[in-house]
Amino acid sequence: MMPIFFGIMIISSQTFAQQVLDKAQFKFYYEYAWEFDTLTYNDTREDLIILQVGQNISKSYSYYTFQTDSLRATPDGRTVFRESLNKALKEQMARGERPNPPYYRRMGTMVYKDYPEGEMTVTDAIGGSYYIYRDELHSQNWLITDSIKTILDYTCQMAVSDFRGRRWIAWFAPDIPISDGPWKLSGLPGLIMEAYDAKKHYSFNIVGIEIVDDEPIVFSPVVLSYGSFGKHEETNRITFLRGRFRYRHNMPDIMNNQLGMDIFSASTPSSHPHDFIERDYW
Repeated sequence: MMPIFFGIMIISSQTFAQQVLDKAQFKFYYEYAWEFDTLTYNDTREDLIILQVGQNISKSYSYYTFQTDSLRATPDGRTVFRESLNKALKEQMARGERPNPPYYRRMGTMVYKDYPEGEMTVTDAIGGSYYIYRDELHSQNWLITDSIKTILDYTCQMAVSDFRGRRWIAWFAPDIPISDGPWKLSGLPGLIMEAYDAKKHYSFNIVGIEIVDDEPIVFSPVVLSYGSFGKHEETNRITFLRGRFRYRHNMPDIMNNQLGMDIFSASTPSSHPHDFIERDYW
């Protein structure tokens, strides 16, 4: 496999202390897009997902979330954040664009496959609270079809799976014998190069392949600010998703409690016509 170069800034994984789980041999980059408004399809959000694959463990995470956490862990992180934010917002407003801060957390889900062995560990956040839970490894039951297409010069085959409330279509490359993919997707006889649900509310598209030399796969800590770290609260997947749903749909009450006064009324719009990537939480 030849690495595909594209220009992104990588902040060193040594910016803050992290537990090393394995050494990555490959690094795959995916454009991740999701419809924030699944009724009108007028608000598509984007991210860049990195999949590190080692001999025993893989890690899927958002480049932008990692970038933001790394910045917050530096002594001058707040200053850099504020200056970059003000500069970017001024330039975007001058061009008539919607404000899009250069540094902010996007997908908070970090997926560690085969950690511990035979299982999956997931960390995520709801507001300012951070959680960790175990999940089932290779939990999609794929039906492999005869359909083929080419992605990044690799011949890929299509597979379909009904997974947690969505029908997923995946294209995998048998010539890359890595049974893995972005997010929680895995279990096919080849790397998943592209995946999307039937309604195309969520999609992953590979944009880069890199061979790396023993790059650390680390278990990322909860970064609160420079020199300040938090802990992940243990939970389970269903409890986490139900908590996220309540958080998203009760923002007026949450904001009033945080402010100590009734500023937001129950009629204040607090939710979006949007459902999670996993829909089996009720």
